[in-house]
Amino acid sequence: MSLQKRAVFFDRDGTLIEDKLYLNDPHQIVYLPGVFESLRRLRDGGFHFVVVTNQSGVPRGLVDVGNLRQIHELIRGEFASQGIDILSFHDAPFMTDSNHYFRKPNPGMVLEGARFYNIDLKSSWIVGDRMSDVEAGHRAGTRAVLLGSLESPLGSEFAPPEAHVQTLPEVADFILRHTERAD
Repeated sequence: MSLQKRAVFFDRDGTLIEDKLYLNDPHQIVYLPGVFESLRRLRDGGFHFVVVTNQSGVPRGLVDVGNLRQIHELIRGEFASQGIDILSFHDAPFMTDSNHYFRKPNPGMVLEGARFYNIDLKSSWIVGDRMSDVEAGHRAGTRAVLLGSLESPLGSEFAPPEAHVQTLPEVADFILRHTERAD
């Protein structure tokens, strides 16, 4: 059996790129401050990366599937140009009121990515700007970091994250401080 990888599962909008609310134009991708440096630090700490993103704009007719694929190709290419490999993108094109297994807070996208890439969920993390991201990670067996001020863990129906931070460099700091070295 091959050695399992550890990964950080990232939400997309509001976590890696600015949340444009139903981003459909590949030319409107804006990366969040510190994203490349933070992922390089995590990469150097032994992590792989998978993106898991709810995309209710698809069934609403606001996001074209072809554009969604192009957006993901452009994001992957920009990260690659910065020396960062994103293993895969998983999206859940389902309405917000659907309880589809792949739509966060359900763990389907995380579990699918873990299965595809032999990822050890117990030594992995999820990072997102919503408590549904945190919950998807917890349901899959990862630890979680909530990023930003969009939602608070206080009063949430879901268990709190291991950390709530405001910037991507803080995400990298926390994960690296709370992860055993794989040397």
